[in-house]
Amino acid sequence: MKTRIKELRTARGMTQVDLAKEVGVRRETIVFLEKGKYNPSLQLAHKIASTFDMAIEDVFLL
Repeated sequence: MKTRIKELRTARGMTQVDLAKEVGVRRETIVFLEKGKYNPSLQLAHKIASTFDMAIEDVFLL
């Protein structure tokens, strides 16, 4: 799955650690999400999208 997480995170000046703490996961989870090697649960996808004040489908691309 392709995501815009890295793009959105860096545009807001957030580190992977910052985002991980915000959504309640480990930094490694953010790394795997950014590389497209992990599909998040709906709950995690919602938390990430909410952090960026966006819809899930605007962060996670099919």
